[in-house]
Amino acid sequence: MAKEDLKKQLIEVIKEKSLVTNVTRVLTSGRTSTYYIDAKMTTLDPVGARLVGQLVLKALDPYEIDAIGGYTLGADPIVSVVAALSAGTDRPIKAFIVRKEPKKHGERKMIEGPFESGWKVAIVDDVVTTGGSTIKACKAVEEEGGEVVVTLALVDRLEGGRENLEKYGYKFVSLLTRDDLLK
Repeated sequence: MAKEDLKKQLIEVIKEKSLVTNVTRVLTSGRTSTYYIDAKMTTLDPVGARLVGQLVLKALDPYEIDAIGGYTLGADPIVSVVAALSAGTDRPIKAFIVRKEPKKHGERKMIEGPFESGWKVAIVDDVVTTGGSTIKACKAVEEEGGEVVVTLALVDRLEGGRENLEKYGYKFVSLLTRDDLLK
């Protein structure tokens, strides 16, 4: 299916399952907003997950990466579906998850799943406001010897996240923006 058709379908799924308007919510960034995107209602939905995975794979086409990962919890369903869908392509992509803090027992890892020093990776998040969670994930990957090739978001709220990520030298791609959802 064409990218534009997938995008239109994803917008409809997000509007139906994830977008809440005319409310006041406090975001992870600490800011308040009159709309809220509960992206996990889309990324954990069968149709939504498939659409997100297909669009992320298309967005990653230009990049040479070994794996995709991101900060738990927003990235978890996205990296999982991307890995699963990529298995049926000529370019399988491994998935990993960055913890909020190192595990307290066992190997005390900050990164869970297949990840090796030297890998080129994409870092993904469901919704980006300031980019803070994405930056934390990037820094954790770099501390473990990984190279962040691109950062990606399902939705960019257009509130400075792109600029913050680019300020740190990260390339940023979003599947959708706030404007796609609020029109």
